[in-house]
Amino acid sequence: MNSSSILVVDDESVIRSTIHEILSDEGYAVKTAADATEASEFYKSEQPDLVLLDIWMPDMDGITLLKHWADQGSLKCPVVVMSGHGTVETAVEATRLGAVDYIEKPLSLAQLLQTVESALQSPAVVVSHSSGLPPAAELEVPQGRSPLIESAREQAQEIARYDVPTLITGEAGAGRDSFGRYIHDLGARAEKPFLLVNGASLTDGNAVEQLVGTNSSHGEEPGLLQQAAGGTLFISELQCLGPRAQSFLLGVIEQGTYMRPGHARREEVNMRLMASAQLQGGEGLRADLLAALGVMQLSVPPLRDYNEDIPGLLQFYVGKCVDAEALQYRRFDVAAQNRLRNYPWPGNLRELKALVKKLLLVGSEQEVDLSELESSLALSRTDSEPLVKQDLLALPMREAREQFERAYLQQQLALCGGKVGKLAERVGMERTHLYRKLRSLNIDFKRGSTEH
Repeated sequence: MNSSSILVVDDESVIRSTIHEILSDEGYAVKTAADATEASEFYKSEQPDLVLLDIWMPDMDGITLLKHWADQGSLKCPVVVMSGHGTVETAVEATRLGAVDYIEKPLSLAQLLQTVESALQSPAVVVSHSSGLPPAAELEVPQGRSPLIESAREQAQEIARYDVPTLITGEAGAGRDSFGRYIHDLGARAEKPFLLVNGASLTDGNAVEQLVGTNSSHGEEPGLLQQAAGGTLFISELQCLGPRAQSFLLGVIEQGTYMRPGHARREEVNMRLMASAQLQGGEGLRADLLAALGVMQLSVPPLRDYNEDIPGLLQFYVGKCVDAEALQYRRFDVAAQNRLRNYPWPGNLRELKALVKKLLLVGSEQEVDLSELESSLALSRTDSEPLVKQDLLALPMREAREQFERAYLQQQLALCGGKVGKLAERVGMERTHLYRKLRSLNIDFKRGSTEH
């Protein structure tokens, strides 16, 4: 009989009890915890021989808990990470932090027993973050499991191998800066600075001084080229650069040197230069500058092109907001997730992050339902924004009609002060039919005035 003690950490009671029963039948001494708080208390007092740790939990995710144990030097037993929403990046991150293995749900009985037996024979991995490399938990890995994002990540990983100028294209808010940081963190310059500057700040009047520095009565002020020495200078929104700024930057790339103010000798450029650009509407960009920067190129897709990743992205950004800003944990129900999968996302990932944060800040219920989501989306539109700005042509007819009717009736209801009687007159519908329609579209007309 086995005598090893195992701590099972999972917020789903069915999974906890199932694993408890299986491992207990094998002779293991099994304890369970429903969240990170319970797990930490038991781990500190009992010191198990093995921890089976779920990634997605309400109070603190498993990766953060694992990092906490590693940072505190208290990771003294093997840890196996479990997740039904895992990615390759999550597995790599977990093993870098000290996990000895990684298994995905639903759990196979044979795989569970084999993994437990193997893990108990492995020593705990002692992890130190004292080296110059960035901690794995701080590695900004672009999220998503769709083939489109996996392909973009693979291209980024390949680009990271080469220390050459790189151009990243795509729409605003699509995550181009994050991919630039990802490439830097995977490359040979990861220990050195990553300097991000918006192209709009490099005007024709100040671009040269910003890049090479200035001399003043207070002494020499280093420019961006010197500040980024050894690392990476990332210029965001390259299309915002004026003609003079573009010309100077091209000269720096072609010559590989620059002159600092007050110095007689030219300085060697010792950094990697990357830039992002929106090529649509970027007609003012010099072709030779694009060619010089685009030795390596990466195109970041818009969010609407990989909308199958929306549920996973929602969970990821909720977790980040909870961990980083101590916001209340909330789940998006299935209807809300489906609505967001069919939303066109004109602001891409930036809009998604802002929406998640807003809903965590203003909501009090544990779940974000469709009616709350629709209200939030409606508020984010300007009064002058037409309903057809939503990409209805990309949807099947039934979904397009539902989205149009929902948006139409919500805005009409707002114009009627929440009074369904006035709404019926305004849209020319019999009141009974209108009530039925509002309910079928999950429009919460009861929040308005009680005067119908």
